[in-house]
Amino acid sequence: MAVSVVCAEDAQRVWPKKKAWEWYKQVAPIAGVNYVPSTAVNMLEWWQADTFDPKTIDRELKWAHDIGYNSIRCNLSFEVWEVDPKGFNKRLDKFLKIAAKHDIGVMLCLFDDVNFARAEPIVGKQPEPVPQVHNSRWVPSPNAKKVLNKNEWPALEKYVKDIVGEFAKDERVLIWDLYNEPGNGGLRDRSLPLVLATFKWAREMKPVQPLTTGPWCGHNSPMANAIVKVSDVVSFHDYGHAGSVDRWTKHYMQFGRPVLCTETIRRVEGKRFADLLPIFSKHQVGWYNWGLVAGKQQTYLPWGDKSKTINDPWHWDLLWPDGKPYDPKEIELIKAFKYDKQVEVPE
Repeated sequence: MAVSVVCAEDAQRVWPKKKAWEWYKQVAPIAGVNYVPSTAVNMLEWWQADTFDPKTIDRELKWAHDIGYNSIRCNLSFEVWEVDPKGFNKRLDKFLKIAAKHDIGVMLCLFDDVNFARAEPIVGKQPEPVPQVHNSRWVPSPNAKKVLNKNEWPALEKYVKDIVGEFAKDERVLIWDLYNEPGNGGLRDRSLPLVLATFKWAREMKPVQPLTTGPWCGHNSPMANAIVKVSDVVSFHDYGHAGSVDRWTKHYMQFGRPVLCTETIRRVEGKRFADLLPIFSKHQVGWYNWGLVAGKQQTYLPWGDKSKTINDPWHWDLLWPDGKPYDPKEIELIKAFKYDKQVEVPE
């Protein structure tokens, strides 16, 4: 599974369930990873012209393909686009070319409320990572002020329509994940209006790829239900143990659409690859763990524990900077992953 399936129908409204399943049947099974180049501390450093690093990306996506991944999930940057729209789109096109070269379909995220750094997203040279701190320089895109102030939205609308419009019929884009963890960073349900507006703007560009966003403020909350209602394919995050992942997978399956777990797996008891991949296989659910190569994000370090180093047991990430696996047994599981049965399109 290398690329998205291009459909002729327009995408003005939420896809009929049958259409979503027809898409999924052609791209499944999905085994993916949330990818950030190891040389980037955050999205700004990834996408800015002077630090965009295609050589590293090419090397690392080859490793991803060799491991058995067929998809990657990637965050974009409104701030970088705003100062250089044409340059940003050219770099994104180059990135998609590299992914396609390695037979990898790309899930693109346009917005993100996560703010590990508790800082503003500012274009320019990014600070070095804080030693021994997980994801220490990750900032949201856009900032909370823009999320909450509708007077700021025309620029956000222009961004969404430019990116989605540019790649709306591009088979290298597998799916659009319009908004990562809406409500994170203390915003809670105040992010929902922008989420819904983003779906509207994206659909106006008539993308042939499905749209999704994973709820963050509670799996069964009113905000979650509102997001699922406008998604073509249902997605969610769960870093919990096998029982939690199985429970919420079944919950989202009730909506009658394909399900993707777009962030999952961490190396504590009951939450490892060996614990969770059988659940995704059983339920025909695509999945994305976080982190490919240990790098400037330092997501191999645990949340909230500043006493650990790269030599302690890893939280996330799969490969050392030279491409050597952290745990070869995990690589074997990824390579062997498949669904227990073939995806069928409901009548």
